[in-house]
Amino acid sequence: GRKVPRWPECHLPDWAKSLGDEELKQRVLNYVQALVLRYRNSPAVVMWQVENEPLYPFGVCRLLGSEFLKQEIDLVKSMSDKPIVISDSGEYSTWFKAARLGDIMGTTLYKRLWFKEIKTYVTYPFQPIYYARKAWLIDKLFNKKVICVELQAEPWGNVLLYDLPIEEHSKSMDLERFKYMVKFAENTGLDTFYFWGVEWWYWLKVEHDDSGIWEEAKKL
Repeated sequence: GRKVPRWPECHLPDWAKSLGDEELKQRVLNYVQALVLRYRNSPAVVMWQVENEPLYPFGVCRLLGSEFLKQEIDLVKSMSDKPIVISDSGEYSTWFKAARLGDIMGTTLYKRLWFKEIKTYVTYPFQPIYYARKAWLIDKLFNKKVICVELQAEPWGNVLLYDLPIEEHSKSMDLERFKYMVKFAENTGLDTFYFWGVEWWYWLKVEHDDSGIWEEAKKL
């Protein structure tokens, strides 16, 4: 879809920024159709995530509404029988709306990040049971599975990661914190996690001769 990971989330080309809502919607649908037709038979694709946290107001994105999101979902379903994932904030949402729309509910899970409102790093107080109980509720109410589509495994600083000074990285992610995140994730009881930060591990290994997280991840 239009909203994808990494800030500013909606990475529109310049020519599309001035389009009216209806034309933009049609262009997005054209793009989604082309993408699904190209990759639907790939064994690497086991599910489709339609948009990224489409119900959570994060990122620089023009709102196109939940009805349009349903159009996108219906379009994907018309071309592929692979399940649809709708993602939502792990910390700031009940997940109810996302669970109603998708076949699978995808949560994010972040623990330590820069909070621009108070200009400091914050560690979220939520414990594994917070995610476990919400997943249990989604299963009971909607009969939907919950997976983690973004498990924090890279720094979250006051600027974009590629602009963040290397000495600032360890304030929100390092090897010990990575190990902690793995254990934390296991304790939620969820059985599927996608790490957010693999390219950062590789960059540390290649550019800074630091293969600690890279090697630790091989053990999983």
